[in-house]
Amino acid sequence: MAPSNALLIFLSIIGAYAALVIFTRIAGIRSFSKMSGFDFAITVAIGSIFASIVMGKSVSLVQGVVVLAILYACQIGFATMRVKLDWVPKLADNKPRLIMIGKDIQYDHLRKAKMSEGDLMAKLREANVGNLESIQIVVAETTGDVSVIHHQDKELSPEVYKNVLGTERLS
Repeated sequence: MAPSNALLIFLSIIGAYAALVIFTRIAGIRSFSKMSGFDFAITVAIGSIFASIVMGKSVSLVQGVVVLAILYACQIGFATMRVKLDWVPKLADNKPRLIMIGKDIQYDHLRKAKMSEGDLMAKLREANVGNLESIQIVVAETTGDVSVIHHQDKELSPEVYKNVLGTERLS
């Protein structure tokens, strides 16, 4: 590699990194969150654009920074609309679903979450569930994550689960 190419790559990386830092400071930490499917998609797109910039194959630093600015602007705009317009989250976000109560799988919600029983068992293992008796509830979250609440001495707080589909089955 010629020294001039190495310098160009170095400057591209520094420029792209600086742009990421600046845009993330403007947009906030949500830039790399997984609060919704949209946030996750933007995070993947940002990573892809960053890689394209630093590899220097087909995207120049200026082109890449412009694309990053547009992606961040879209994310800020969409996040703002989600907060200010009630219909946007209803249109764009999945609803969290109760997929297990104790050891009982809620098969209708499992199907609506597009999960198989095998997917569920894998998520339970990831959550260190060694015995189905230890489960209080399991929720398929809007992000695709699965939350496993283990048995505790305290009751579930209704406000934490107020938007979860199927919680009426808890009583």
